[in-house]
Amino acid sequence: MTNQISVKDMSVSYYGKEVLKDVDFTFDDGSLIGILGPNGAGKSTLVKAVLGLIPMNSGEVRFGNQPVSNVRKRISYVPQRSNIDWDFPIVVKDTVLLGTYPKLGLFRRPKKEDKEWAMECLKKVGMQDFAKNQIGELSGGQQQRVFLARALAQKADYFFLDEPFVGIDVSSEEVIINILKDLRDAGKTIFVVHHDLMKVKDYFNDIIIINKELYGAGPVTDVFNDDIMGKAYNSNFSVLSSLGVGV
Repeated sequence: MTNQISVKDMSVSYYGKEVLKDVDFTFDDGSLIGILGPNGAGKSTLVKAVLGLIPMNSGEVRFGNQPVSNVRKRISYVPQRSNIDWDFPIVVKDTVLLGTYPKLGLFRRPKKEDKEWAMECLKKVGMQDFAKNQIGELSGGQQQRVFLARALAQKADYFFLDEPFVGIDVSSEEVIINILKDLRDAGKTIFVVHHDLMKVKDYFNDIIIINKELYGAGPVTDVFNDDIMGKAYNSNFSVLSSLGVGV
């Protein structure tokens, strides 16, 4: 079963204004892909359109050879922390257990093995000692780890994370990126909306660069350079080379 994903001729509009146009890319199994671009470039819009959460004006998205509607149970999505209601009264272990629900089916409740698997996922992100805490009691980094654990509990093949490293501590960021790299090495396909250009080479093997339209998509070594970044950010990015970031 392939975890390839392809997007062809994607265009998206909000209230009659085109916010993404002519986006094309294909990535194969075992890809950890950073989605880069300036503020307001359409990074989150791209993710939501790929997942079918918002309509496209035109285009086609295929997961393997299937439309998104056929593979939803194989997809895990972690939205921006600012879009989550952290006051919702739920404890950590139950938050992670929600990740098992897509594959349980209607009217089925989690079994003992599902609960054990949820705890195993909490251990993977180092949050097992917080299993009985309310989700709102945790720090930003801890909350992000819990939501990654929920994604792991789903046993997905495709992972989409929207700005997972914003407002979290260094140790949590390290835990998260290491898990994402492990998922990549296991043949999963992972997309991460990202903003810290200094870490691009360390974190990703592939990237997408957008600013309303696509400026580049492919291996970091091919796409992350001063010319493409300068065009996308409408700025002089020669500083990247002096810092050892550009190519």
